[in-house]
Amino acid sequence: MTELAPSILSADFAHLADQVRSVTEGGATLVHVDVMDGHFVPNITIGPPVVKSLRKVTDLPLDCHLMIENPDQYIPDFVQAGADWI
Repeated sequence: MTELAPSILSADFAHLADQVRSVTEGGATLVHVDVMDGHFVPNITIGPPVVKSLRKVTDLPLDCHLMIENPDQYIPDFVQAGADWI
């Protein structure tokens, strides 16, 4: 089975909800969320509040890729926010 998992990292965050709906309509089977903290990797992206907002606009599984220092300490926050895969 082939799965389509677009990353929100390339989305326009001013229109994130609309773009997630668009990839859902386009056949995505899950949404990939790259989480970066500026320490483990040089970039900074998003955290649990954005995942919580995404959960409100899609029923697709949310695959959260934690590229952060001490990821174990944040797993409960992402689970509570609605992440399906971590």
